[in-house]
Amino acid sequence: MDIKTATALRRLRLVSAPEAVSFLILLLCSALKRTTDFNAVPVMGAVHGVLFILYVIFWADAWNRAKWPLKTAALYFVLSVLPTGGFFAERKLRREAEDAVIAARARKEGVVNA
Repeated sequence: MDIKTATALRRLRLVSAPEAVSFLILLLCSALKRTTDFNAVPVMGAVHGVLFILYVIFWADAWNRAKWPLKTAALYFVLSVLPTGGFFAERKLRREAEDAVIAARARKEGVVNA
């Protein structure tokens, strides 16, 4: 994995958890708006909107650079629209990055021809 691909995956991983948190907070604010006088939906809607747009941009870049099959790319996109999906995307991307590091070290040491 080259440095640009690793960077694209890292950016996607770093934005996925905050995007999921903002989605959950937005859902909470929406419920509070309907049950109380508290209305933070405009603020949280904007915050979540920016994070979601960043996620989609970083997702497209990662898909392009990592050459994911359509099934993998679709999985990461579907995870972005689920309330807790960003947490699962972050964990899966972290494991993928760790596996790439292990494979790179093994290739460098000549242990495997991966």
